[in-house]
Amino acid sequence: MNIIKIEDSMRQAITTELQKSKLFAGLSTEDLGEITKRATMIQYNAGDIVVNQGDKSDSFFVIIEGEVVIKAMHETKNELVEIARVKPFDTIGEIGMLLDQPRSATVEAGADAVLLMFDSKFFNEMFMKLPSLGLVTCKVLAQRLQQSSRKFLNQAVSPADMVVNPEVMKLLPVEFMQRQRVLPMKAEGNILTIGFVDDPSPQVINLTREALPGMELRPVPIDSAAFNTAMMSAGIGKEITIKSGTKPTKGGAKKRQSPHLDELLRRMVAERASDLHISAAHKPRWRIDGEILEIGDAQVLSSDDIYGLIEPIMPERNITQYASDNDTDFAYAIEGVARFRVNIFCDNKGVGGVFRQIPSKILSVEQLGLPAVVRRVCDYPKGLILVTGPTGSGKSTTLAAMIDYINKTRTSHIITMEDPIEFVHISQKCLINQREVGPHTTSFSRALRAVLREDPDIVLVGEMRDLETVQLALETANTGHLVFGTLHTNTAVTTITRIIDMFPANQQNQIKTGLADGLKAVIAQTLCKRKGGGRVAGLEIMVSDTGVSNLIREGKTQQLMSAMQTGKARGNRILNEELARLVKEGIVEPDEALSKTVDKPDLASKLGIKLAAEE
Repeated sequence: MNIIKIEDSMRQAITTELQKSKLFAGLSTEDLGEITKRATMIQYNAGDIVVNQGDKSDSFFVIIEGEVVIKAMHETKNELVEIARVKPFDTIGEIGMLLDQPRSATVEAGADAVLLMFDSKFFNEMFMKLPSLGLVTCKVLAQRLQQSSRKFLNQAVSPADMVVNPEVMKLLPVEFMQRQRVLPMKAEGNILTIGFVDDPSPQVINLTREALPGMELRPVPIDSAAFNTAMMSAGIGKEITIKSGTKPTKGGAKKRQSPHLDELLRRMVAERASDLHISAAHKPRWRIDGEILEIGDAQVLSSDDIYGLIEPIMPERNITQYASDNDTDFAYAIEGVARFRVNIFCDNKGVGGVFRQIPSKILSVEQLGLPAVVRRVCDYPKGLILVTGPTGSGKSTTLAAMIDYINKTRTSHIITMEDPIEFVHISQKCLINQREVGPHTTSFSRALRAVLREDPDIVLVGEMRDLETVQLALETANTGHLVFGTLHTNTAVTTITRIIDMFPANQQNQIKTGLADGLKAVIAQTLCKRKGGGRVAGLEIMVSDTGVSNLIREGKTQQLMSAMQTGKARGNRILNEELARLVKEGIVEPDEALSKTVDKPDLASKLGIKLAAEE
């Protein structure tokens, strides 16, 4: 264990990390700055005990790096058993401190664990000063109670637990057992072993407890066949031995089917829609050529309807994540039709979902009409290549085509990090490993920290969404690897300024140097509606050279556009010039091009259009 002094230079970065914690999310930067002044940062060695079960709750912790293992004393084995793992940026211990209860579990540090510790005096002061912190804490408590109920069956089951006594079965009415699929099996004093076919909801647990007052429940999983056998044999009067139920294994052994949802998704593909939206109290809608259109013959869906459509296809980890966070991402595929990137969320009307179609066939750079410079940058041995644009601009499709080109032309090792995996690549001349945040790694930054030990030549980072991921991607690019990444920026120049501005002022010179050395190209794109249907990409491309590198290093980003103008022979393209070309060639309408530009007066001038005064 090592206490780390929090320097002023670290405080802003820690504030950024705290904003990712459910407990502190929503607090102002000023409040979080004050909070960091009261924190103690501790780095633990693997196996160090952070707190012991039964200790006084006099502090709580925020996990900044690594993970911690939660262990509790087993009732019969008299030993600590693992019950959970907690990762950044969750908190541990605040509930016990709030309720003034001893530690309910032992917390053991994993490898590279770094925690912020806050004492009880600070916590009480913060409750008086920040009423919103109390509300958030109550919400976190409610979510954790719900999560714990979902882990109701995660207990070791001995063979002796799997004996059903017909007399004990009479403790519950037959109708209740059939409706809730629960089975009283064996009673020892007031301890009742009770079988559940399904992971019970909090409501089922409460109903069962209310029906069995004074009984302490010892839950065990049983399968449907065992439940049916026991129910049919109840009148025989003999004990029955049954097998425990099997829970879905990590990685998704669950069979994922939702026929009515699949029918909607098949229609979506047939109509050439890019996205399907299902929202509570609305008819489903889909996006065709950029426009959201209602599906006229569909029914208005309730929140329960939507969850009933979505839950059967959700992996177990996403069901748990949605229960705790109210949103989750995963991928879903209909064989022979398409793959879909799925986001499930909760809004003021209930459950909602968006399904983005990922074509089953990866389009080549030629089929997408990408210029020769795109193929050329794919041949680079090292450096950072960014593909940018707003949501729905086709970044994933362009990146997939570039990886496909490399797969066919180079003999390299490619590792992708995605959330979730979208296009599935089959190794050809290259070996390709695709990792997904969630099932395969906890975060983009953790995957990037590990990637250098996996002997890659080329690394794809699905989204550079935080400071640490950007920094690690740059370091990877500057240590001899070709790195592809994405950002939600509209132009090449704003991409550079966005990256620099992500970092604290005292780190920006270092990042400018890293970008100047490592950045090789920025491909910024936007999708425009074609005349007659379909969409076409407008591209802005900045290829780095000595002049561009020097401007980045010196912070003269306002001069980058001029450098791009004078360096068109290297493949540079200016977005407004590309949009003007698409209009002049009759591919898109002028109004469509004007709606996609970030500089309307300049594009209007190129098109000979006079803008209204308000524009």
